Amino acid sequence: MTPVETIGPAAARRAALSAQGFAAARPAGPITRRHLMRTVDRTRLLQLDSVNVAVRAHYMPLFSRLGPYDAALVDDAAWSHSARRPRLLVEYWAHEASLLPVADWPLLLSGAKRRGWWRHAEEIAEREPTLVDDVLAAVKELGPASAGTLEQALGGTGVPRPPGSTWWERSDVKRVCELLFGSGQLTTGTRVNFQRLYDLPERVLPPDVLAAHPADPDEAARALVLRSASALGVATEPDLRDYYRLGPARSQQAVAELVESGELEEVAVRGWRHRAYRLPGTRVPREVIGRALLCPFDPLIWERDRTERIFGFRYRIEIYVPEPKREYGYYVFPFLLDGELVARVDLKADRAGGVLRVPGAFAEPGADVPRVVAELAGELRTMAGWLGLDGVVAGERGNLSAPLAAALR
Repeated sequence: MTPVETIGPAAARRAALSAQGFAAARPAGPITRRHLMRTVDRTRLLQLDSVNVAVRAHYMPLFSRLGPYDAALVDDAAWSHSARRPRLLVEYWAHEASLLPVADWPLLLSGAKRRGWWRHAEEIAEREPTLVDDVLAAVKELGPASAGTLEQALGGTGVPRPPGSTWWERSDVKRVCELLFGSGQLTTGTRVNFQRLYDLPERVLPPDVLAAHPADPDEAARALVLRSASALGVATEPDLRDYYRLGPARSQQAVAELVESGELEEVAVRGWRHRAYRLPGTRVPREVIGRALLCPFDPLIWERDRTERIFGFRYRIEIYVPEPKREYGYYVFPFLLDGELVARVDLKADRAGGVLRVPGAFAEPGADVPRVVAELAGELRTMAGWLGLDGVVAGERGNLSAPLAAALR
């Protein structure tokens, strides 16, 4: 039996950062689709979220790794298609609602994942079995359509309906749209002002991807665990499971089979309670240099227990916490500097005022405050420019607020 290697927590941290693309320098020239997909090949997916107080979640991880780029690159890759510029990304429930490479769509629809919340709409489909057919017929006739448009088409508001369809309750139509999205009978054709327009998969996805669905669930689980391992660097089985929200039994079986086949190897990390795994030949750089602001849904930090285990950084999103009880702020970005999380900043893009506002800025204990301030001010200015804002305005909350305001003058 091959002995299990033991590594220190610093090596595990560097492996995680390298896997997520933070050990590489940002490109010097213009960012292209090739840079975008090279980054997605590392992160495997980009989480979607409706919060737009600073910047939408699926744009920010690319900026964190690549620096300023044209957000239209993501829009074109995810929500448009032409022979010259084919669609590269598709939406589905992965970690949460996410953009992922089109080739991965069949893996997530294989049955390897836990069934999502949309399963609760199955009772509607059972109660009103023709509603599913009516929604699919409406999408086929109308083309890419929002839930609201479909609600109108099927809800008695005078919009033409598919022949033979019935008037339906609007809430039922919306829930069935999500059921059909979750089961892969509908997907996102495009988005307009971030509103999802549903379409038929055969009008969105390449034929070879459609032909690969459904994938074998056990084979798909192994493929997804390998993708998780590639994106995480070093990870426990629960870490690997969480990346694509696999079921525990399916994930544990996949990990065991991959270790047996030699596609995963076990490794012990000092200070970690659970055994860990990595891909054979996983790169561990000697150092990680650079800076980045991380949105709350960045894959490096979205699993809060793992973030605390790797970085010693306790992080919670406080959007749903009443304002008087918030510790750091509404939408807080951790600041990564040379491989450590050294600060956190509450950010708001004031588009009307043309500035990036920093209501609160907080240094972590032991941080080199002068250096953190200098690097953070530089990164905030870069982010403001990327967002088309004229400058950065620091607020008054937090132990970094005064020196940051001075540095930004």
